[in-house]
Amino acid sequence: MESVMVTKVEKDEITGQSTTGHEWDGIKELNTPLPKWWVYTFYACIAFAILWFVLYPAWPGVDGYTKGILGYSQREAVMERVAEGHAAQAEYRTGIAAADLAEIRADPALLNFALAGGVAAFGDNCATCHGGGGAGNVGYPTLADDSWLWGGALEDIHATINYGIRSGHDEERYSEMPRFGADELLEPAQIDDVAEYVLSLTGQETDKAAAERGQEVFMDNCAACHGESGGGDRTQGAPALNDQIWLYGGDKETVTDVIRNARRGVMPAWEGRLSPETVKMLTIYVHALGGGE
Repeated sequence: MESVMVTKVEKDEITGQSTTGHEWDGIKELNTPLPKWWVYTFYACIAFAILWFVLYPAWPGVDGYTKGILGYSQREAVMERVAEGHAAQAEYRTGIAAADLAEIRADPALLNFALAGGVAAFGDNCATCHGGGGAGNVGYPTLADDSWLWGGALEDIHATINYGIRSGHDEERYSEMPRFGADELLEPAQIDDVAEYVLSLTGQETDKAAAERGQEVFMDNCAACHGESGGGDRTQGAPALNDQIWLYGGDKETVTDVIRNARRGVMPAWEGRLSPETVKMLTIYVHALGGGE
């Protein structure tokens, strides 16, 4: 025997509105129409959408998209605005292109423009690694202090930005720290002693006996690059080890691991990626962060 659902439409006694015939626990559903203003708005939105599809680019296709009657292109509009911006900046960009870095620093108008452009270029290209304002991150040097791997003069910074570090560029900055543990150049005990000595250079509490042993190993294997006092060597990109500034961390475990396995970070060469004027503006900005020389 089949069950049959009967829908009974009737008038609601209180509102006089027809019901849908649905009832739950004695509660009947009214068949209330939508407000006319809502219906008209809905139809107007549909008409607007159709008109938009006709006038503007809208539907994607296999080889492109519908262009619309107006032929509007947001990309072209943006490019026009960029071109207008470049035209307005032409005088300053021409001045920066023609001047050397010292001349830009000495010219207040060019300096202000270079700093403003450098902030923008740094945020777009450099802040991901070096942090906002050049604050640095683990493995990425701070640019707002006076500790430099390759030098903090204008020319030094310009060369580093242009050619990068271990970037593959013909004029790249290149240095290579040996992997004293991974390549079995030193025994584990020697590596531990050297780590104690390196930590002692910064005034930290260390095992004095181990540090004394590590000093001899340091002189034989590390001083050629980092200097006998651990002051570093900018011509080789060897960091100073006698300050409290650490690229990867200054705890015993990290220092030991760096000696054992080395670190060989890479910075891209920006020559060819950025215009020469933008590289100059970046140089001026980084130099002005607080650690320029």
